[in-house]
Amino acid sequence: MDYQITGRKPEKLFHFFEEISAIPRGSGNEKAISDYLVDFAKKRGLWVHQDDAWNVIIKKAGSQGAEDQEPVMLQGHMDMVCEKNAGVNHDFMTEGLKLKVEDGILTADGTTLGADNGVAVALMLMVLDDENLAHPPVECVFTTEEEVGLNGASALDKSLITARTMINMDSEEEGIGTVSCAGGLRIQFERPIKREEAEGTLLQIEIGGLKGGHSGMDIDKERQNSIRLMARVVWQLMKNTDGKLVEFTGGSKGNAIPRECRVSMIYADPAEAEKAEELAKKLAETLTEEVVPYENSFVCTVEKQDEAKAEAIPAEDAKAFVAAMYLAPNGVQSRNTHMDGFVVSSVNMGVAQTEKDQLVIVFLPRSSVASLQDDMKARMGLLAETFGFTTSYSGEYPGWSYRETSRIREVFKESYRELFGQEMQMEAIHAGLECGLFSDALPGLDAIAVGPTLNHVHTPEENVPLDSFERFYELLKDVLKRLTEI
Repeated sequence: MDYQITGRKPEKLFHFFEEISAIPRGSGNEKAISDYLVDFAKKRGLWVHQDDAWNVIIKKAGSQGAEDQEPVMLQGHMDMVCEKNAGVNHDFMTEGLKLKVEDGILTADGTTLGADNGVAVALMLMVLDDENLAHPPVECVFTTEEEVGLNGASALDKSLITARTMINMDSEEEGIGTVSCAGGLRIQFERPIKREEAEGTLLQIEIGGLKGGHSGMDIDKERQNSIRLMARVVWQLMKNTDGKLVEFTGGSKGNAIPRECRVSMIYADPAEAEKAEELAKKLAETLTEEVVPYENSFVCTVEKQDEAKAEAIPAEDAKAFVAAMYLAPNGVQSRNTHMDGFVVSSVNMGVAQTEKDQLVIVFLPRSSVASLQDDMKARMGLLAETFGFTTSYSGEYPGWSYRETSRIREVFKESYRELFGQEMQMEAIHAGLECGLFSDALPGLDAIAVGPTLNHVHTPEENVPLDSFERFYELLKDVLKRLTEI
């Protein structure tokens, strides 16, 4: 293939990243990348296992003299969040990514880059491919559907893993090791509807230009939620004008803070339509005044279309739908004031859809304290019941507790200090990591999450500074070598 990344060492590392980027690998669409990994292992005579969830485990014997050392697990997920800018024509199901390099920064053309967690896949392929690398026996674990609830890691037969040391490479800041994380789950509200024919003037409102971001890592940055903002607008329109809701579409992933939202309402009376247009424009001005100082690309547009026909949502259903979104908890819920305000619990309202025959709202709560997560589940269940929704829960995964004594943590700190002359920091994060699932299943597991710097993950602005990618591979090599000497 025609590689875009040149002049970087080791060359194969970046070639591997480009090869996997050419394979569509959104969550739920991982068969092709999974088969690629199996083929990779077979060509090199490595032990390989592929399961029905398309997870892949590849094992490689230790280098000469390290064959009898304790094995180490390298781990990351092969799926990616598929987001694109408005107007970008890209089919994530069938098309690979279009990569660009500018001033040493790797991005994709108008879409997410998939560095979360494609960097881990490329790094593991490099370790498996390099015959000159000093390392203990390695067990490379490539999981699926991490971005929609750690589903692959949940389904994986962990009895196939003998390692009790784990290097997860799904962290996003060079020089920082993650040693604890929050648990999470997906909550979906559903309410059946029977649409009714309506005609008149169609009022269309769109919100866009928000920063969005990762619903765990960026939840404390006070990023605006497009669904929450739109619910505020529509509630006022429903309260003060006589119209019917036709469409409400916001967000696409539970774990991404929604950046855009689109609504349409229909008015039988032209005078009511004029009144609604005027109110919507005033509300748009108010939101702009509030939001633009913090997110300066924010836009809220209002357009009117005369003589329209539509299938509207009954008033009672529409009121319940919008009220539930307007009142729902969203954002940071609790912090630890003894740890510099570290986020303990949060919830992200990530998706809102008016489908043909039902209304859907998707939430993703997170917490590093199990009792607070249980409390949020109870509150969300009560909210759903109050407004006539049924509730389903899926993709629940545990948090990962801090380990007081950790050999792998100390090895990383020593290696980083000697390679770069700086101290490696250790932190707990509010995002979910697969380390919790593996720690639950593998007693005594000593784990750390690390990685090169990734910026703006889960958004079309996602990027990787290539020099950070290079340095991280040097760190990984040195750590693996040190593990052969212990």
